[in-house]
Amino acid sequence: MVLAMPVCGLIKEKYPDSKVSVLGRTYTRDIALASEHIDGFVNFDDWTGKTSEEINQLLAKEKIDVAVHLKDSDVVAKQLKKAGIERRIGTMNRFFFWYTCNKLIPLSRKNSGLHEAQLNVKLLRGLDIYRQLSWNEVTDYYGLTRFQPLNPEFKALLSDDRFNLIIHPKSHKNSKEWSLENYSQLIRQIDQSKFKIFISGSAKEHEELEPWLAQHAEEVTDISGKMPLSQFITFISQADGLIACSTGPVHIAAASGIYTLGLYTDIHTKDAGRWGPVGKKAESLTCVNADMDTIKPEDILGRINAWLEQNKVHA
Repeated sequence: MVLAMPVCGLIKEKYPDSKVSVLGRTYTRDIALASEHIDGFVNFDDWTGKTSEEINQLLAKEKIDVAVHLKDSDVVAKQLKKAGIERRIGTMNRFFFWYTCNKLIPLSRKNSGLHEAQLNVKLLRGLDIYRQLSWNEVTDYYGLTRFQPLNPEFKALLSDDRFNLIIHPKSHKNSKEWSLENYSQLIRQIDQSKFKIFISGSAKEHEELEPWLAQHAEEVTDISGKMPLSQFITFISQADGLIACSTGPVHIAAASGIYTLGLYTDIHTKDAGRWGPVGKKAESLTCVNADMDTIKPEDILGRINAWLEQNKVHA
């Protein structure tokens, strides 16, 4: 969802009077609506158990003129055609788009060498938008500015005199993860007088992390499963830095403009070149031979200590 924001930003730049809505699952709603470029949210989960005609009625209320398929879904493509949306833009290399879309864009993601955010932008040629964003330009089009006020109980957790560092160790197994043993080594090497460490994760991940968290009760502050997403987004934006593998929070942090370190596999279709965090203060570390253990705690420690010094200069 974060990597779709630059698409919305470019549409708004070209067509400032347009209404831009995104189609997503319930869990992405809060992050979508945190972007100033996104005006509405169409919930895919609302389609569950409904007939095609009932879904058409839901879509009719949105008065959609154009659909841009950033994700390849034949279910969505067929439904949007049935809904009678006038212009439907998809990629040329998915057969189902041939009979569900009326504007096809030649786009091959796998061997492009471009980041996912840059690839998404190419579909805007179907809207006569021919901009190509450099890596640095992507950050100018997130529009991640609509942060909810942070609840006082969460704001009180942030330190005024230490670097607030969030570690988000899990990914619901959606990506290659650095092991908890490695994170333990890192936490024990971090200077607690200079860093305040938070461990984040979903409620489900909290249960999985509990035994490990108990080992570090004196060294970290556990916020996993304790905030609604809207609050977690704001908390990230008000922290100083975040470490995570290829998962949502790493992109939220990068788009928020805080120090961000992504930990990535070197598998071509999952690497940082394609899925890494893109932000003014974002960077990545990549493992060797798909072995995440080749990223060493010392490698990360060096990066976050450098952040600390840079933060002092900019303070």
